[in-house]
Amino acid sequence: MLSMMLVLSLVLGILPLLGVIWILLSGMIRLWPPAATVDGLFMSLILLALSLCFLLNAYWEMRDHGLLGKKPAPPKSSAPKAT
Repeated sequence: MLSMMLVLSLVLGILPLLGVIWILLSGMIRLWPPAATVDGLFMSLILLALSLCFLLNAYWEMRDHGLLGKKPAPPKSSAPKAT
């Protein structure tokens, strides 16, 4: 079962990406001809940074829960080596 922190991180990581798509569709940033408002640029940068933080947290949570195939640590031997 997924933890609530993982679910929240995924939801809060995807919502800012939808905001960036909305900024592109509303015309605050146009790809051709290239044009952008200052509001559109800074808002998209802020939303992308928020999304990066939450999706990075989701990645760490999935790795800790073993959902991404975390490699197990090699077993440590407690016997001292003979010299």
